Amino acid sequence: MNRNLFITLLIIFNIAIDQISKVIVRMTMIKGGKGQINVIKDYFQLIWVENKGAFLGMGSEMNSTLRLIFLLILPTVVLCYVVYYIVKTKTLDKLSLIAFCCIIGGGIANVFDRIVFGEVTDFFFINLGGIFKTGIFNVADLSVTTGMVMLLFSGIFTNKKKENISA
Repeated sequence: MNRNLFITLLIIFNIAIDQISKVIVRMTMIKGGKGQINVIKDYFQLIWVENKGAFLGMGSEMNSTLRLIFLLILPTVVLCYVVYYIVKTKTLDKLSLIAFCCIIGGGIANVFDRIVFGEVTDFFFINLGGIFKTGIFNVADLSVTTGMVMLLFSGIFTNKKKENISA
């Protein structure tokens, strides 16, 4: 498959899965946690909230000008640069390329929400009884996080390969 087509399709896939999940949440749930759904007891729940800020609501208290700069303009510039970078850098390994596509797709999906709705729809919540607990997040956040973890693994594997070659 053509590399640029692969990049485009993977980014679109990440955006589509996120936006479809958000449409389903908006159509079927009650906002504000009143209609929470226990998927796996209290450990994994669906709770619909709207987030004016970034990750875990950070920045939601900023004035509208700062929110525009830090939650719309800056992320859009960064996302455009990353798209440019992955299209131009033909030497990226497959794992890094997929990781960047996940990050870009998730980032675009959340920026889209901020442009269209003025806030981001979040709905996943995990609470493993004091061992591990998340804030409320969405599929786009999951895409970005997965992409970041994949980039870390890619960097570790790439460095180990270089060490083995030079040894």
